[in-house]
Amino acid sequence: TINTELLKKASRILIVAQDILVDFASYPTKKIAQNSHEFRPLGLGYANLGTLIMMNGHPYDSDEGRAIAGLISAIMTGHAYEVSSEIAKSLETFKGYEKNENTMMGVMQKHAESLNNDTYQLKGNQIVKKLMNEAKDCWNGVLEKGEKNGFRNSQVTVLAPTGTIGLLMDCATTGVEPAYSLVMWKKLAGGGVIPIVNQSVPHVLRQLNYTESQIESITE
Repeated sequence: TINTELLKKASRILIVAQDILVDFASYPTKKIAQNSHEFRPLGLGYANLGTLIMMNGHPYDSDEGRAIAGLISAIMTGHAYEVSSEIAKSLETFKGYEKNENTMMGVMQKHAESLNNDTYQLKGNQIVKKLMNEAKDCWNGVLEKGEKNGFRNSQVTVLAPTGTIGLLMDCATTGVEPAYSLVMWKKLAGGGVIPIVNQSVPHVLRQLNYTESQIESITE
């Protein structure tokens, strides 16, 4: 299962925090600073997507994998825009919103319509079904709130490479990439190397109904 309520809660906290930081951050040039203050673009993203797909027993390059990845992105982005609209109601929209309103609402409409893509039509997959229902609720909320309040931010998400920070967060995969290898070799400070099996492997094998003795044998 994927806990969509916690996903939305995390998205809400981080979008609010990032919007606050716009006014306190330092920028490399005056033009970038001006653009950031006038359009307030944010960069919510995720790491460890490949591991999440594996943990649910799906190959990275599969219909199920693509559907889960797309719908998680839809929920994260949709709820972030919902929160952005709520902030705009309490404070104000970004300065460039009024002249870009029609275009931006058109983009939001296209996002909502993309949920009808064939990628998500996987009958019988309960995870995809649950994610789809949540994603549709989010994007209906985006269109409704956006029409009334506008948005605080011109952009809310970006899928950046998360190599270094992903390692610090103990991620088995980084950004949106699949696992580089199921076995990694760690150099030891005193010399020599040890093999480390990707932490998701035993869990995934259980998901695929391997026995404990088979899992132990494969891991070894």
